[in-house]
Amino acid sequence: MGDLLRIDLTDRTTSEETIPPELITELIGGKGIGTHYLMQEVGPEADPLGPQNKLIFTAGPIGGTTMLGGNRYAVYFASPLTGGYGECYSGGNLTPQFAKTGYKVVIVEGRADSPVYLEVSEEGARVHDASDLWGLDAFKAEDEILARTDHKKARACVIGPAGERLVRFACVNNDYWHQLGRGGPGAVFGSKNLKGIVWHGDRKVEVARPDDFKALVRDIVDRAKDDPGVAAYQRGGTMNMVRIMNSVNAFPTRYWRKGTLENFERLTVETMLAEHGTVNQACPPCAMRCVKRNTVLEGRHKGLVVDGPEYETAYVFGGLCEIDDLAEIMWLNDLCDRLGVDTMDGGNLVALGIECAERGLIDEKLTWNDPDGVGAFLEKICLRQGVGDLFAEGVLAVAEEFGLQDVVVHAKGMAPPGYEPRKMKGMGLGFVTTARGACHLRATMYKPELMGLTTYGEITDKAPIYVDWEDRLTIMDTLIYCRFYRDLVQWPYITAVVNAAVGTDYTEDDLHRIANRIVTMTHDFNAARGIGRESETLPEWVTEKPMEDEEALTLPHDELAYMLGEYYKLRGWGELPPLEQ
Repeated sequence: MGDLLRIDLTDRTTSEETIPPELITELIGGKGIGTHYLMQEVGPEADPLGPQNKLIFTAGPIGGTTMLGGNRYAVYFASPLTGGYGECYSGGNLTPQFAKTGYKVVIVEGRADSPVYLEVSEEGARVHDASDLWGLDAFKAEDEILARTDHKKARACVIGPAGERLVRFACVNNDYWHQLGRGGPGAVFGSKNLKGIVWHGDRKVEVARPDDFKALVRDIVDRAKDDPGVAAYQRGGTMNMVRIMNSVNAFPTRYWRKGTLENFERLTVETMLAEHGTVNQACPPCAMRCVKRNTVLEGRHKGLVVDGPEYETAYVFGGLCEIDDLAEIMWLNDLCDRLGVDTMDGGNLVALGIECAERGLIDEKLTWNDPDGVGAFLEKICLRQGVGDLFAEGVLAVAEEFGLQDVVVHAKGMAPPGYEPRKMKGMGLGFVTTARGACHLRATMYKPELMGLTTYGEITDKAPIYVDWEDRLTIMDTLIYCRFYRDLVQWPYITAVVNAAVGTDYTEDDLHRIANRIVTMTHDFNAARGIGRESETLPEWVTEKPMEDEEALTLPHDELAYMLGEYYKLRGWGELPPLEQ
């Protein structure tokens, strides 16, 4: 069999191809291979919501193995939200089934003439009718697709009503609470009349040098046992960040006005553990057990079970919308998951909606710390009802409609994660350089800033640190390795894992070169689609308007341009082009 499966939804045919071995040697897998096929097959003229766009799935060279943090999968696409490069990664239990199909890459193209779902196995792919599934929320759709599948270990990824309605930041769910979250992959599914994909396989997953690989697995298992970072994730997961970010005045609050929430203690790990019957969950095999399954034990949402909230969900609803009740945030988390929408863009848009309502721009009953109003507005957005239809187009559409270009906080049309760039200036660099838009994950620059490897206000050393971290994490993405292992997966270890998994003899310098090539590919994909220097900036709300607190910080244009110029030089892209006036 080939190791690339191609599925054409237009004529409902499939074919197999063999990925050239030299391509795997040069780009490893995951992000490298996925970006290569995206650049080769999705041209600059392709409408992200048209049949020419493609969903390019990869499981990575360590997917389905015993490597801690290795069971994640990815999808690459032209983003309906930004118009540019799209990439998403998800955990849970799906990846082993994907890997056991024997395919390294699965490409879905075209558009079905009626709703369908796909079944992918080692025997190829089958197209099933999904007319009766269209309209179901993501949880019900996943249950129904799995009930129709004979393989007892099968796993599915699905969309909810937001994806069906082409909400531009719709996500794709698997295992209920895991998402291909950012940039609108769910809208691409919806545009193709694709409700979901069920995966199952029984093939053995192999690596190039199994003895070396087993030794590396044993090594990281041993190191994880006593690692304080692992212990922190085991205790509180990403919710640890609520207290940390408030303590450094970088928790975006009241739609990017302040860096501290007055009642943040109500959203902390301590509150979660004390009030919500927290049970640790993990993406097998994993030592972190970072997922916190919480149950609302009292009040109007009593009995609600959610894997989460994660920090980013707590920041958008707790910080930006100022909701200081963790049970209400869990309810909003559940609403987003069932409707199938990214909480980061969704929460930013609702907070922007509150801003618009206060300015008299929309006739909505929206105010701060109003869970019911936030929930109702979220539903309007996800179902494209009333003014929600405008907000479903994303933050740029709202900015253009109401003349709020200087107010709406975004990069490339994507709303940012929960790290105030006026305080954490390295995060500002990350927001504008990341090809998919405002993102914290390509270099996780908040980590070296919090660790003290650079001071918050210093700009001269940000670019070199950022590039080194982005390179290493890009190589992790070629393997599709969980971000939370970044402290345990330093350059010597990741180099050894690549060589054992793929059969290469790379040095650290070789991997820097490969990472730079991949990052440049993502930059070039955007440039070909007209997304260039003008997208590498932040609005005046960040660059000129001070934070409304004692520090009164900004991230001036000249400081951002300096960091970006240094980044360009380190990437070998030449001098930073000036912004057109």
